[in-house]
Amino acid sequence: MNRIVVLSGSPRNNGNTQRLVQAFAKGASEHNEVKVISITDYKINPCLGCNTCFVREGNQCFQDDDMAKVYESLQKADILMLASPVYFYGISAQLKAIIDRLHTPMRNTFPIKKLGLLMVGAATLPELFDSILVQYRLILRFFHLEEAGMVLVRGAKDKGDITEESLQEAYELGKSI
Repeated sequence: MNRIVVLSGSPRNNGNTQRLVQAFAKGASEHNEVKVISITDYKINPCLGCNTCFVREGNQCFQDDDMAKVYESLQKADILMLASPVYFYGISAQLKAIIDRLHTPMRNTFPIKKLGLLMVGAATLPELFDSILVQYRLILRFFHLEEAGMVLVRGAKDKGDITEESLQEAYELGKSI
């Protein structure tokens, strides 16, 4: 059994990204422990780039926000899934803030072995996810992570636009882990 953490970066409750995450979690929870961290439930400040986490005890950030709770969850995760709506060909600012806060030596203590993506975009362009995939592959290579899989959904702008086929794909990905 794996411990899976899903960082869900959608600021919109009950939207397409959240539905995709729920479908993935339903499939994954059949054989794994799954924790969904939705940014709507956490107050996370952006990284200030001060690097004090490199010298502070336990590499803790000096900012007093909910990122400590995220670190705690990641310290128990075998697999990390990143879920986000796609805004201007990138992940949401809220998810990016969390990722930037992983600029800490503490990340080297996380037992994460696999990384995956759950992305939803309104556009239908074939290149919609290209910039995200470049960053994803760099992270996989830099941290020597295995790919856990991905579901990339195009053409889902308004709440409820996500198709049952996409939700099934997410469920099947979760179930396969």
